[in-house]
Amino acid sequence: MSSDLGTSLRQTAASAASVSAHPADPAGLHSDLAALQADLRRADASLSRLLSDWPRGQDGDVYVTVLEDRAEQARRIYELEYEARTSLLVFQSGANTVAPVPTTLPDTQDTPDAAAQAAEGSPLDEPIRKDGNPHAAYRVVVDRAFLYEPAALRALDLRLERGHQVRVVDQPLVKLVVADGERALVQLEPGRSMELRPPLVLLAMELFEAVWRRSRPYLREDGDLSSTDRRILQLMLSGLTDTATAHQLGMSPRTVQRRVRALMDTAAVSSRMQLGWYAMRNNWV
Repeated sequence: MSSDLGTSLRQTAASAASVSAHPADPAGLHSDLAALQADLRRADASLSRLLSDWPRGQDGDVYVTVLEDRAEQARRIYELEYEARTSLLVFQSGANTVAPVPTTLPDTQDTPDAAAQAAEGSPLDEPIRKDGNPHAAYRVVVDRAFLYEPAALRALDLRLERGHQVRVVDQPLVKLVVADGERALVQLEPGRSMELRPPLVLLAMELFEAVWRRSRPYLREDGDLSSTDRRILQLMLSGLTDTATAHQLGMSPRTVQRRVRALMDTAAVSSRMQLGWYAMRNNWV
């Protein structure tokens, strides 16, 4: 089983390298992206099977702990985040209603999971923190579903202000947090997560690094584009409609369309697909 996962991860890395090798070939890049997505799905499936079949090592050490209570999952993520000493690797996907990262959305304290956590007491017997862990270097990847969340952009902007590295991918992610390369929590399905300890935590780290290598920055600060235009491009590339983009940015769909048209004129292209390629090649996003 572990060899299957290793093979899947190697295939994913090879697919990621192939994507990078064809930046100006739309047909070839589309094929490479499809292969990469298939490889990632196989890696996810291999990891899930491995975790289900390998809860305990021959020496009696527990490698996997299953968490099925929502409040318990939220509490454990909180512990992993604020007890981390050096690094945090995070996947965020869609609404964090099952195992929320406390700093994901500014109004997390209003959610049922957060209320349950507060009622039972925080793990450190202190008020629930949402300011991030100043001792840990954050690397965060979010997917398209997360960008649809009402407070997503505000939360990601806050991460950037705190010095977190934030990147975006288009295909769905499993929810994941890895602390210091020593503990990982992976959500395999709604309401069910698994905490991994060494050596299994290395598998979660490999999955994170494979996704990180072919993700794109959430926002770039270099160049001449305004922050609003960068956000419009980022959401457009992630597949959000003009209406959804307008809702996220607090403007009308007509304004979004007008700004996209202006960007197309600046790039001297005639379609949004061409604008996407131009934006990627010229580091607009």
